[in-house]
Amino acid sequence: MIRKLSVPSPAAPLFGAWPEGILWACLQGRMGNVYTTESMLSAAAVLGDFSFFAGSPDKSLLDAVSVPLLIPQNDAWAAAIAARFGWGIQPITRYATRKDTIFDRKALQIYASSLPNSYTIRIINQKLYNLCLENTWSQDLVSQYSTWACFQTLGLGFAVLRGDTLVAGASSYATFDGGIEIEIDTHPDFRRHGLARACGAALILECLDRGIYPSWDAHNASSLSLAERLGYTPGDPYRAFVRCSPQGEPLL
Repeated sequence: MIRKLSVPSPAAPLFGAWPEGILWACLQGRMGNVYTTESMLSAAAVLGDFSFFAGSPDKSLLDAVSVPLLIPQNDAWAAAIAARFGWGIQPITRYATRKDTIFDRKALQIYASSLPNSYTIRIINQKLYNLCLENTWSQDLVSQYSTWACFQTLGLGFAVLRGDTLVAGASSYATFDGGIEIEIDTHPDFRRHGLARACGAALILECLDRGIYPSWDAHNASSLSLAERLGYTPGDPYRAFVRCSPQGEPLL
């Protein structure tokens, strides 16, 4: 039997010192949910597209979680995921960054002010929060915060506009004690114009001014490259699995 913990902290020992901001948000009870088996020997922390599996591998816990991204704690969990889902998942490599990066403020300020005159960067307000939700490509900038009031309390982000059109953004995907996990998205028609770098720099600077840490976990090598340009120190790559559609296409 799988149960959702109303107080997630009893499951924290199963996850150990796993250095992931999204996981911390779940275990601290700030966002997401934590599920365990009745025996409390296995647990899954779930937030948005992410699920982290820890403890003893358990098929019933895998069956209870349906989000696209599955992240195993160890080889045993990885083997259990592969055995359970077979061709329905695709293994990928994700890239962590260190949580103690020291940033170059001057370089970030240059990046944040480097956009052409036709673009502007604005902090995400209620109007921009709603605008992010209107477009599939930009929903993840705010979608983990169910209302504007929730985002206003917990979230933080910046949007890049061309006129009145939203074209890019950097925002919090999750909030944990003392920091946020960063999400960056750009409209497909406006990529490779430095927009992600500029709004990412603006968000990092705002986090530093507020005394919170801007955590970055890269989905692919391109995201890691952008993180490094913004000053992040790479951590260790790690394995994950992405669910696939019936046609075999990854869902992320």
